[in-house]
Amino acid sequence: MKENFREFLDRLRDLKELVDIRQPVDIRHIATLVDQSDKALFFHDVIGYEVPVVSGIIRTRERSIMGLGCTQYGEIEQKLRRGIDHPIAPRYVETARHKQVIRVGDDVDLFKLPIPMSSIYDGGPMITAGVVIAKDPEYGLNSGIYRFMVKEKNLTGIDIVTPNNMRLFAQRAYEAGQPCPISISIGTHPIEIMGAGFRAPIGVDEMAIAGGLRGQPVELAQCETIDLPCIADAEIVLEGEILPTGWTNPEGRFGEFTRLMGGLHWNPVVRIKAITLREDAIYYALHMPWENTWLAAPTRYAAIRAALKNAGVQVKDINVTLGGCAFWHAVVSIKKQAGEGKNALLAALSVMDLKHVVVVDEDIDVNNAMDVEWAIATRVQADRDVFIIPGARAKPLDPSLPVMPPGVVPVGAKVGIDATIPEGVPHERFERIAYAYADRARIADYVGGKADAATGRVSVDDKKVAALAGSILSLIEKAPLYYTEIAERFGEHPFPVVARALGKLHADEKLWQDPRGRLCVRGSAFAARPPVKSA
Repeated sequence: MKENFREFLDRLRDLKELVDIRQPVDIRHIATLVDQSDKALFFHDVIGYEVPVVSGIIRTRERSIMGLGCTQYGEIEQKLRRGIDHPIAPRYVETARHKQVIRVGDDVDLFKLPIPMSSIYDGGPMITAGVVIAKDPEYGLNSGIYRFMVKEKNLTGIDIVTPNNMRLFAQRAYEAGQPCPISISIGTHPIEIMGAGFRAPIGVDEMAIAGGLRGQPVELAQCETIDLPCIADAEIVLEGEILPTGWTNPEGRFGEFTRLMGGLHWNPVVRIKAITLREDAIYYALHMPWENTWLAAPTRYAAIRAALKNAGVQVKDINVTLGGCAFWHAVVSIKKQAGEGKNALLAALSVMDLKHVVVVDEDIDVNNAMDVEWAIATRVQADRDVFIIPGARAKPLDPSLPVMPPGVVPVGAKVGIDATIPEGVPHERFERIAYAYADRARIADYVGGKADAATGRVSVDDKKVAALAGSILSLIEKAPLYYTEIAERFGEHPFPVVARALGKLHADEKLWQDPRGRLCVRGSAFAARPPVKSA
């Protein structure tokens, strides 16, 4: 499959799966508009920025099928299996279109990129669709998808709380007192995103798996300031280093694949050394949670099928359910022989993050099977919440029970799961993702021609940025506020100016976050305190 990122966008447009929004749009409205849309959205005129934004390109089952060059969803698993079994090593090229513009040193300015806010509770704008490539002296190359919360014009965090190969690379560099170089390729084809998102064993090059998915090598180019490759077809590439400071900076909160807001994380920071981009670059914002889900589920299908094959179980079909967020719940049908039900269960539970409904809280729609399953996935621990009641009166029509003589009431087992919010757990851990400005930014209006008020090119005046930073500091001295709340309070200022003002406060070491992820004054009574030991 030779298709590149732009050709995929053109194909979506031709199939009426992508809508072009050509009127001016406030960047603060992008995430909520994508959330409302059943199509991918291309924002050509983002107020205050020269680079357009595309989002939602793999946010539905249909578009994920298109992105992998398949005709039905089940083919994605088969294609991934072939890519894993028959990887094709990347091919290095001398030139890449994303090097038409090269910014290094003082010219590195992340605030010039249209990085949208997403959820109301986000800690700041986050890069979400970057294919990250890192290298370890012993284990070689690793690729993955990680989030980077923008802090300053050349400084971000990197969300690597979960144990994985990228975290191991960063940990090993940290222990050696060395930075860990990384390249971040933004605006890549879904095939490279899926390859990078597959959790391969250490030492396995995920871009070779992506090559197997493509049926031809992924083209890589050498970075300008670090000894690493990046994806040659990318729209934008960031070159950076994870600094050897340890897991000591507050990061988040983040909207997670669970459809819940995650908590505050402690992460390292990344210094961006260079930005390379096309002259007409397109910024791709991967929209959580569904743009993550549709390509994540097939990786579970492939792993479950392999585990069951190793257990000697014949698989009829697998359903990694959406109610379990495509990560935690699997329904497996097998061609059964004696005892294989238990063997299949043990084999399936050995795979990745698979967990496992049903008493639920009032916020759960009991008539919505997906909603009920979601409650189980996010609120249950089996040793505490799963109860098996043997010897209970059963219904004769239950086909799993022995055939009983007429008139004899059978007995069987009943299972109860308490899927309510556990006592003692802060309720903010269950705050659902809610997109900012949903009361005023509606996709139907924009498709019908609505335009946000534009003031032309936003000029950045250092004195105005400093004055605004002072006003923000005075406000958060009284009480912590979410990033979005600050942007709203100072809505008379263009968002790029607000972002720079917050960036200045961070650079001046005056900005911090409280345990809920709200911005506060560093060293204040509200400020979150780091763990005693870094990771």
